[in-house]
Amino acid sequence: MIALGYLVLFSAFPLVYNIVMSMQEVDLFSLASFDRPFVGLDNYRDVLGRPETMQIFFNTVKFVGFSVAAQLAIGFGLAMFFQLDFPGNTWLRGLFLAGWIMPAIVVGGVWSWILAGDFGVLNHILLATGLGDEKIFWLSDPEFALYSVILANIWLGVPFNMILLSVGLSGISEDVYEAAQMDGATRIQRFFTITLPLMRAQLGAVISLGVIFTLQQFDLFASLTQGGPSNASNVFQYWSWQLSFQNYEIGVGSVISVLMILFVVLVAAVYVRSTRHEHVA
Repeated sequence: MIALGYLVLFSAFPLVYNIVMSMQEVDLFSLASFDRPFVGLDNYRDVLGRPETMQIFFNTVKFVGFSVAAQLAIGFGLAMFFQLDFPGNTWLRGLFLAGWIMPAIVVGGVWSWILAGDFGVLNHILLATGLGDEKIFWLSDPEFALYSVILANIWLGVPFNMILLSVGLSGISEDVYEAAQMDGATRIQRFFTITLPLMRAQLGAVISLGVIFTLQQFDLFASLTQGGPSNASNVFQYWSWQLSFQNYEIGVGSVISVLMILFVVLVAAVYVRSTRHEHVA
């Protein structure tokens, strides 16, 4: 009963309350009152009809797609690398994990220093090596702002992917690889015929969690670009906060949250369905 009460209080009630607010006219003055005008789907039509909605939607798709794909690829490569036995393996693995345990707001502060246009480390390296001929203002240039946040988010999420995938790789018996090698399978063939099929469940979990965690990423945008310039790096999760707590359009901001929740539920349902089919097979 205690667990059920906890779920209702901290999960079900905020979710239902947010859905209700998305169909009400809620602003700063009516937030503390339960007597608010009911507007039905007007808030949803308002969001879908705004000129910036499509730009922010595509920004969100880019942010999630590039982040999850790069985190998965790099994390998988590192997980396979650390399966090798070499001196300093444990210490080097721990070094990679150090970045993951840092709060995202701290990571954002570090990357704001790296990507600073006037004195940033990245510009200094590019100019010193001749790879660039002028300073690039990564966080204020509409062409680079979103990709700068993506880069920081990739760096933040790679260790998490590496941990989960390392667990899956360690569960594959070496006997399977040795038998395939005796049959003449090359390293690449062993990867595609043994590693990937046996890692299907772990890969599905990593992708699903990666999408969910990336959609929750707020701190990097708050510390790096604040969604600018001119929404060039804005995404749904940060836009929802802007609408609710900067513009005080709390009902409209709740619409964004509801749409994101529906997408996360869809991702989770696809993952659960795929793993169920795998267990049945």
